[in-house]
Amino acid sequence: MATKTSDFFVERLKSWGVTRIYGYPGDGINGVLGALQRAAKDGEGIEFIQVRHEEMAAFMATAHAKLTGELGVCLSTGGPGATHLLTGLYDARMDHVPVLAIVGQAETTSRGASYQQELNLDRLFADVAAFVQEAAVPAQVRHVLDRGIRVALARNAVAAVILPKDVQDAPWEAPAVAHGFTRSGVGYHSPRVVPQVAELARAAEVLNAGKKIAILVGAGARGAAQEIIDAADILGAGVAKALLGKDVLPDDLPFVTGAIGLLGTRPSSDMMSECDTLLMIGSGFPWAEFLPADGQARGVQIDIEPSMLSLRYPMEVNLHGDAAPTLRALLPLLTRNKHRAWQNNIGRQVKKWWQTLEKRAMAPANPVNPQRVVWEMSPLLPANAIVTSDSGSCANWFARDFRIKQGQRASLSGGLASMGAAVPYAIAAKFACPAQPVVALVGDGAMQMNNLAELITVQKYWQRWADPRFIVCVFNNHDLNQVTWEQRVMEGNPRYQASQDVPDVPYAGFAKNLGLEGIYVDDPADLQPAWATALAADRPVVIEVMTDPEIAPFPPHISLAQAKAFMSSLAKGDRGAGQVIADTASQLMSEVLPGKRGK
Repeated sequence: MATKTSDFFVERLKSWGVTRIYGYPGDGINGVLGALQRAAKDGEGIEFIQVRHEEMAAFMATAHAKLTGELGVCLSTGGPGATHLLTGLYDARMDHVPVLAIVGQAETTSRGASYQQELNLDRLFADVAAFVQEAAVPAQVRHVLDRGIRVALARNAVAAVILPKDVQDAPWEAPAVAHGFTRSGVGYHSPRVVPQVAELARAAEVLNAGKKIAILVGAGARGAAQEIIDAADILGAGVAKALLGKDVLPDDLPFVTGAIGLLGTRPSSDMMSECDTLLMIGSGFPWAEFLPADGQARGVQIDIEPSMLSLRYPMEVNLHGDAAPTLRALLPLLTRNKHRAWQNNIGRQVKKWWQTLEKRAMAPANPVNPQRVVWEMSPLLPANAIVTSDSGSCANWFARDFRIKQGQRASLSGGLASMGAAVPYAIAAKFACPAQPVVALVGDGAMQMNNLAELITVQKYWQRWADPRFIVCVFNNHDLNQVTWEQRVMEGNPRYQASQDVPDVPYAGFAKNLGLEGIYVDDPADLQPAWATALAADRPVVIEVMTDPEIAPFPPHISLAQAKAFMSSLAKGDRGAGQVIADTASQLMSEVLPGKRGK
């Protein structure tokens, strides 16, 4: 039998180093699935992971790229399968990671006929993908795939390759050595990008002149931990972390102030409001209101993506380069700051903040304080654990109360901040690192949206994993909690029951029905034993915790406008007004009544 174009396609993926594809079948992509099946018989095939929904496949591909630095790959049929991919692909696009989407399509002979499941997929993917192309003939497939992967890797972007059914099944024909054909090749390695010497000198002049230096790191600073530590030591600086950069540095370093922004810490907020110099490394942190005021600080930014330079703050020096080599070139130009008062004060504030977080976590609640869920988890996790978080109020506790250690990894949907990413992220983490324990922190809203179904994926595959420890912790508060607090604090409206009520679901019971382990917690005293039991289990575990929806995920400082809006929402009537006042209002008003914070 002659080799089909789909067989060449799979062999080409292998030549590019692809070892795993996340996807869901359909007749529009069956040619490629058949080629994957034939390749698997040779013993050197590509692993295909069947998910419950194509959106989850794209999230998994994105997480794979984030956690490994490799190309993430997802697959779907055309039509609805293709449209389902989009949310996960936008997650990859907004967080700047390389992902390839392989998508089926109706036969070329039916294109333009409003055929079943025929969509103009090149238009559909035009915004999300840096490269998108539909192949019309076999000879086109080679360069479409080669170029798509190379663009994805080089630009940390999404590429979409669309294969009509008849092209997949057609006999493979290599491009001819003739006019009208092109012949591409495999291979790409990222260059070492370092700014010009003159620009490094300008950056050093700005940093050396600073007395109160703040450093902000994001995901683009991963791999530059030692260089950042050295820079902070020389400059006497504090270091804040954007949420995607949570695992760049451990939280036990005294000058690391933790997260920044709405989900951030008070030391990070205070450092930014008081610094005279800002060094920003590999971060697209979106909330510019948490950065220094215009004219307050001189700025230097390092980023491999030039379009992100000077985008959030007007930087004096913009360094286009990779974080680690750029910092290594910059470090010899820096002068050691002999005055340590700024950094020492940051250390004292950080120590005080951790004490504050412990008091908040241990405060009584009805029935369980959600902050305590993560606070109890943090010290028990092994040094090689991977933690994922969903969007919503659980991301606040992930950002603040998870005290990350050296060697641990953490991630979530950053720029897109999509619900429903935590469990697929965790599944991808487990496939990428099967010998490491993985934890997903998920709200009940996201769990019901799509993550419950992916527990079936866990059940399907978990016995392949070298280490069975896979924990999904569900914050069950019967509420879309983050949005509830946004309604109260940002809009000044009471909680809207019609939009916010979430049905009660027995998440731990569901896990047990699948043959996994389930643990139900409604007493804070049971949290530590629950985490210990889950981390010692011989199979994946769902920990269902009944958490208090009235514990507010407030930003590090509350403005007077926010306080007024919040109190207005209570005055208009709110399901939990009495409890909210008892749990939250006194804390909130102590923030703003002295008049030092609110504006």
